[in-house]
Amino acid sequence: MTIPFEKIKARLLANPKVKAEYEALAPEFEIAAELLRARLRAGLSQAELAARMRTSQSTIARLESGQTLPSTKTLLRYAQATGSKFHVRLSAA
Repeated sequence: MTIPFEKIKARLLANPKVKAEYEALAPEFEIAAELLRARLRAGLSQAELAARMRTSQSTIARLESGQTLPSTKTLLRYAQATGSKFHVRLSAA
């Protein structure tokens, strides 16, 4: 029997310590998700994007999974390689 991911997630997030850690990682997951959207919008595979950025496919995979936080320089290169614009925005909490 398989348990749906959302059900497992809800069960885990019921623990206040787990929820706090999960929420602390939200900005990193948001960056990773935005990178993935930019690549898909450009119609590129990870390997194609890596070639444009002169890096490895595994580096792209780490960026898109949230395992690695990109520098501003990397974000600018990623944006250029995907034909995207790079924006930084801080909003009121």
